[in-house]
Amino acid sequence: MRLLMRLTSAVLILFVSIMLVGCSQQQSTLLGKQTGRKTQHSIAEVQHLKLATPVSIQGTMVEKCPVAGCWFKLHDQTGIIKVDTKAAGFTVTEVPLQTSMTVTGKVVSNGSDKMIQATSLTY
Repeated sequence: MRLLMRLTSAVLILFVSIMLVGCSQQQSTLLGKQTGRKTQHSIAEVQHLKLATPVSIQGTMVEKCPVAGCWFKLHDQTGIIKVDTKAAGFTVTEVPLQTSMTVTGKVVSNGSDKMIQATSLTY
């Protein structure tokens, strides 16, 4: 009887553990087209890269185009950079502010600053 209770308890703990792990994993959403691996950079590093350099940046969306969602601003621990999504053919209208994401694209000019022309983002 005691062995049966221990076995039942062990099975129950295993079941609950599996359920917790399964429920905690989130599906990621891809917008745009993934085009191979890009070198991971910080926003501060992007300002020193050559135009057309392919990049990948992780950060949080802190602002976005209020009308069409065709651009947004990405923040990481080193700064904020504008990301343009028009050329990639997707918008961020349905993506909430403060969403963590990874953006891939290339470095382009934005006046005296640089920005990212996105090819994809994953959140």
